[in-house]
Amino acid sequence: MKLIVGLGNPGKEYENTRHNVGFSFIDYYVRTKNITDSWQKKFDGVYLQTQINGEKVFFLKPHTYMNLSGNSVRKLMNYFHISIDDILIVSDDMDLLVGNYKLRSRGSSGGHNGLKNIEENLGSSNYKRLKIGISKDKSLETKDYVLGTLSNEDQNTLNLLFKDLCDVLDDYFQLDFGDLMSKYNRKNR
Repeated sequence: MKLIVGLGNPGKEYENTRHNVGFSFIDYYVRTKNITDSWQKKFDGVYLQTQINGEKVFFLKPHTYMNLSGNSVRKLMNYFHISIDDILIVSDDMDLLVGNYKLRSRGSSGGHNGLKNIEENLGSSNYKRLKIGISKDKSLETKDYVLGTLSNEDQNTLNLLFKDLCDVLDDYFQLDFGDLMSKYNRKNR
């Protein structure tokens, strides 16, 4: 059993913002893979349950707003008895350039409030992550930057990246995570 969590904020006003790349990638993957199972509202979010390679897989988009994402994650994990070893959190990362990504098996929140709340709710920072680069703009306050709308150029770059990340996620369901990191992690451009 696996749980893939895309982080973001609910509501039309947050669509196509940098902070919502987790939601965007989850939606892209489900659409690209023609997963037709229905999204259900529960656990302070929306989730989808499907089968991939004969394994039960949950996709979750918390609707608690970014800073309380861990509440939703914990509720779904508890209900379905999912181990912390079987979750993958997909989030934005300002330390990576747009078009880059990094897989991590554990680590600090790096100041990301969604990850910080997940750590608080899980009581651990030992969970797997797929971090998607959104770059940073030091001339703007962090909150204004992450809640800002993606430029057309950045959106196009992310759409191309999402195609590659589909392969990463496909392999996540089959490979040991250490092997997955060795295969896909790369330096920033």
